[in-house]
Amino acid sequence: MRTFDIRKPNENIKEAILQKIDNLNKPKGSLGRLETLAMQICLIQQSLTPQLIHPCHLLFGGDHGIEREGVSVSPRDVTWQQMYNFTKGGGGVNMFCRQHHFDLRIIDMGVDHDLTDNKDIINRKIARGTKNFLQEAAMSHEEFKKAIEIGADMAEKCHGEGCTIICMGEMGIANTSPSSVWMSLFGNIPLNECIGVGSGLDSPGVQHKKEILGKAVEHFKATAQDMELDVEHLHEAYGQTNENILYAIRYFSGFEMAGTIGAMLRAAELGMMIMVDGFIMSACMLAASRLCPEILHYAIFGHSGDESGHSRMLQIMRAKPLLQLGLRLGEGTGALCSYPIIESAVRMVNEMNNFENAKITKYF
Repeated sequence: MRTFDIRKPNENIKEAILQKIDNLNKPKGSLGRLETLAMQICLIQQSLTPQLIHPCHLLFGGDHGIEREGVSVSPRDVTWQQMYNFTKGGGGVNMFCRQHHFDLRIIDMGVDHDLTDNKDIINRKIARGTKNFLQEAAMSHEEFKKAIEIGADMAEKCHGEGCTIICMGEMGIANTSPSSVWMSLFGNIPLNECIGVGSGLDSPGVQHKKEILGKAVEHFKATAQDMELDVEHLHEAYGQTNENILYAIRYFSGFEMAGTIGAMLRAAELGMMIMVDGFIMSACMLAASRLCPEILHYAIFGHSGDESGHSRMLQIMRAKPLLQLGLRLGEGTGALCSYPIIESAVRMVNEMNNFENAKITKYF
């Protein structure tokens, strides 16, 4: 896999940013989270006058071999059907992209259906779904490398068009399963505590999902041991060349998830703000942060969703979401809902007057 040069934003400008924010004509700290968000954005852009230009939303689609084990209430056909629906503007993601003027790009990374007849879907299909990770790795090393490269290329294209803020979403039935496994492995949390209802499983369905994923993790650890890899301490492991981390990611990943990780890594490398959505996208950011910890400086977490364990996953990354609306739709919708707050933070630092210009006595 290619390596990404992601660096913590230079903090030499931090004091100047703080002075500007504190000198706006308001009581110090009175705009709360908007002030800390503005600080993060200014540091990312290395500017006292940050800009939100050409916001883009990448929606990656892919099917999962583990779906064959009945871990989702939704059949895999829903993946391709929704992909078509997105091109007609009928999805939740379409509504929010229209509302907030995001350029939506729908990318087929590995949907188990021929979508080439639809010109509004970008064809980057690697295979018609991943393999069943109950039995073997979801994808080969070459497939994983290709998915990372495709995602990185999509983010780079957006950056080339002037984009300063990017959002990712997903469509892939059963992708809460690899997300739960990553949360357990990278967060050192018992697997059962990481598994929820997904798209609507009942209690017996959740129990079945726990049994299947438990067996899958056992098989994964056995194969890793055969390869002389250490996957018992993944919660302590970091680094882009760490074979233990890379194996854990590709063993369980969906093509749409690996594409997302590649897009996140390249976006951070290019100095873009990355809006992070719910459970699946947070799992992708968690995986990306194990490869490159500095990526978290570029991440803005949109919301804490309703999927079991999402808030706990955010805690692993010490992330503070902007919203808590009980969402679990996916597609990037929760992150998109948070965009007006991001815009307000930028407007605050750019448009509010300061005490001197407003001729108001500064009393602190």
